[in-house]
Amino acid sequence: MNLSILHTEKQDFINKNIDISTTELLLKKPVFEDVTNAELVAQIEAKKKCKTKLPTWYNCNNCYYPNKLNIEQTSSETAASYKASIISGKHIIDITGGLGVDSYYFSKKFEHVIHCEINTNLSSIVKHNFTQLGCKHISCINDDGIAVLNSHKKNYFDAIYIDPSRRHDVKGKVFLLKDCLPDITVHLDSFLEVTNTILLKVSPLLDIRNTLRDLRFVSEVHIVAIKNEVKELLILIEKTKTEANPTIKAVNLDGANESSFSFRLNETYEVHYENPKYYLYEPNNAILKSGGFNAVAKVYGLGKLAQHSHLYTSNELIEFPGRSFEILDVVKFNKKVLKKQYGGSQVNITTRNFPKTVSVLRKELQLKDGGNDYWFFTTLSDNQKVVIFCRKINHKTI
Repeated sequence: MNLSILHTEKQDFINKNIDISTTELLLKKPVFEDVTNAELVAQIEAKKKCKTKLPTWYNCNNCYYPNKLNIEQTSSETAASYKASIISGKHIIDITGGLGVDSYYFSKKFEHVIHCEINTNLSSIVKHNFTQLGCKHISCINDDGIAVLNSHKKNYFDAIYIDPSRRHDVKGKVFLLKDCLPDITVHLDSFLEVTNTILLKVSPLLDIRNTLRDLRFVSEVHIVAIKNEVKELLILIEKTKTEANPTIKAVNLDGANESSFSFRLNETYEVHYENPKYYLYEPNNAILKSGGFNAVAKVYGLGKLAQHSHLYTSNELIEFPGRSFEILDVVKFNKKVLKKQYGGSQVNITTRNFPKTVSVLRKELQLKDGGNDYWFFTTLSDNQKVVIFCRKINHKTI
């Protein structure tokens, strides 16, 4: 951490040159004697990444930015704010502190936050930034979070927050809780001696049911999407809750169009399979990740097209947590007929439970991307392959 970067002339330079070509800056002669051009570039590039993801940090005077990777790996402020709405109390420890975005938002709900970060340089940066942000009740400790946790008395903390990192020796996209550090499956019992509540953030790649089999006392699972892109999977563990039927909450944070859908994981929801009616509904990606395919049909009183199609229909238009469409026509899938009649057209294509991919269909039918028409290629409950022609309905989702 080069404190000279915080001098007024360097901060002015960074702010005035936020949009310059950093490659050109690297090739120029040194701008300052005590700060290299490479260090200036690192600050400029890191700050630019904060503009939409971390606007509080971007707009903070004399903020010191860590490397771009730290910013890429941290929660967005939108996600961190949602996290802080789940739990509250007097004392919380963030044992995998990182850049401190989550700790910052927890400080709005807890009287005291302990931020643990084993990387000395990053811990120093976070401590400096918290001072600039006016955070007076966050303690930054440069140490292993588990060691800090174990140094406190039993039941001292109202909550523990853990964002485990994936082990470097794990290859491929599919992995388990035991493939992360710290391994919550190993430390769960000792953690629950210090607190009754644990909020665990895991990769959205993890399978929910398989993940829950490795844990105990899970009361809630939150699937958090931002603008329909699933970003985080949050697991709330509460030692006082012994019922093995957690609530699953699928949330899509999209400004004024935020939506939330909840159901119980181990409850049975009766569903009716129906052919397309007047309106078609496609759940947002948080719901699709949640696996609540029958629950959403039951709660909203919709017919489901088929067991694995995950598209829904009704005669009356309803507000729905996802995309809604007016059905214009439904035709049997016939490649030759569709190509002859619509080849060269501009359409938006979605496939659900269909043997061909979007790219293959575009090529075979000679269709361009975009426009105002929406086609859903799917399979009905009688195994019939169809194309549903739709017009998108724009209204506020609930």
